[in-house]
Amino acid sequence: MSVHVLDPCCGSRMMWFDKTDPRAIFGDQRSEIITVTDRTHCDDGTRTLRIEPDTLMDFRSLPFADGSFKLVAFDPPHLVRAGPKSWLAAKYGKLTDDWRADLAAGFAECFRVLEPHGVLVFKWNETQVKLREILPLTLHKPLFGQVSGRAGMTHWLVFMKTATNEATCVTPAQLEGGLG
Repeated sequence: MSVHVLDPCCGSRMMWFDKTDPRAIFGDQRSEIITVTDRTHCDDGTRTLRIEPDTLMDFRSLPFADGSFKLVAFDPPHLVRAGPKSWLAAKYGKLTDDWRADLAAGFAECFRVLEPHGVLVFKWNETQVKLREILPLTLHKPLFGQVSGRAGMTHWLVFMKTATNEATCVTPAQLEGGLG
C-alpha cells in the first residue's frame, strides 16, 4: 500500500480512527510515554499518554520532497500558556514564544509537500489564540470548515493546493465573515 498522507504533528493520534493506518506517515518532534495522576480515568488513578511517531520530525522543516503527499493533516500545538507539568501541554504540545513564525513555517512546509490539488486539513483550538490570528500566517484560503467541540472552540478547515501553489489569500473581510 502506498503512503499518501502525512500527519506531521501526530501527538497521540487522537483524531485517527486507525492509529496505525498504513496510508499515513505519523510524525512528531517528540517520542515519549507520559503517565500522570488522574483519578477520573483508570482504576489505578493514572492516565498514560503515548506519543510514538513513525518518524521524528519538526513541522517547520519537513524531511520530504516537494509534492510527496495527497493529503496533510496539520494539527499543530495550540497552547501558548501552560505549566511545565501541564497535562494539556503534554497531550497537545506547547507553542514556542515565536509561535507566529513557527506556524507560518509549518503552513509553508505542509503546502510544499502537498502535490498539486492536494488537500490540507487543518485543526485549531482557539482556547488561547483565535483563528483570526492564525489564518494570516498562510497565503492560502480555506475552501470550507466546521466548528466542533463542547464549547465550539475547535475549528476544522480544508484547503486545496493550487496547481501552481499560487497564493489565495484570506482578506480581513473574509476573516470577519465566518472564518474567524
